[in-house]
Amino acid sequence: MKRIMLFVLTNIAVVAVLSIVLSVLGVDRFLSAQGLNVGMLLVFSLVVGFTGAIISLLISKPMAKWSTGAHVIEQPENSTEQWLVETVRRLSERAGIGMPEVAVYEGEPNAFATGAFRNEALVAVSTGLLLNMTREEVEAVLGHEIAHVANGDMVTMTLLQGVVNTFVVFLSRVVGYAVDRALARNGDQGPGIGYTVAVLVSQIVFGILASMIVAWFSRQREFRADAGSAKLLGSPQPMMHALSRLGGMQASHLPQSVAALGINQSAGFMELFSSHPPIEERIEALQAQR
Repeated sequence: MKRIMLFVLTNIAVVAVLSIVLSVLGVDRFLSAQGLNVGMLLVFSLVVGFTGAIISLLISKPMAKWSTGAHVIEQPENSTEQWLVETVRRLSERAGIGMPEVAVYEGEPNAFATGAFRNEALVAVSTGLLLNMTREEVEAVLGHEIAHVANGDMVTMTLLQGVVNTFVVFLSRVVGYAVDRALARNGDQGPGIGYTVAVLVSQIVFGILASMIVAWFSRQREFRADAGSAKLLGSPQPMMHALSRLGGMQASHLPQSVAALGINQSAGFMELFSSHPPIEERIEALQAQR
């Protein structure tokens, strides 16, 4: 119920902020005078902005299983799977969430959590993680993923993505309309090539800026999930050891839909677009907590 209220309030907040800004700047009056229905554009932007993000969230579990080839442990077949399930169960009880599905997939050291609902999530670890880390370190990684679930990070990131998508869709069309009107000749009817080009360019520019915002927020959630793991295990030491070991390994590639909630991800060519902070910064944050 809280997430539904948060979703509704977020939508209302986006509309309110955009309306106030446009009203203060006088943009709404100008655009309305030029024939652009600001109210309808706001509704259109919200629908476009949130629809994709919500659908992605709702199908996140089956898509994650399909894209990684993850095998859900229905009945443990060996001692490792038995320990994995029991560890997730114990950590979930401590975190106050429902028991997630537990899965294993083939790949280099990594793990992720996903799912649309806090009490019906999926926690998956790679075979590389199980083979190359001690059980204490794996437990710390599991605590990190459980913390993501308990913190509601899947829903939070979806809401954030929907908000920035809405701004991108709305502002790009405002820019497109303004450019089109500036280039229009007397007697021109309807949007021309100027509108199309300006919208495409604006969506790329605003989309890049939006990606930086989402990535920054994701990095803060990683710090919080690390701290959550330390709290669940009663000490930051296991998570520090796990991060230190991960720092010397090549993280496996994760699908974009779950990459932000994985335990590790390479920074890529630009740190501003990375969903994860550098390993060294995460360890320093845990040391400060200790």
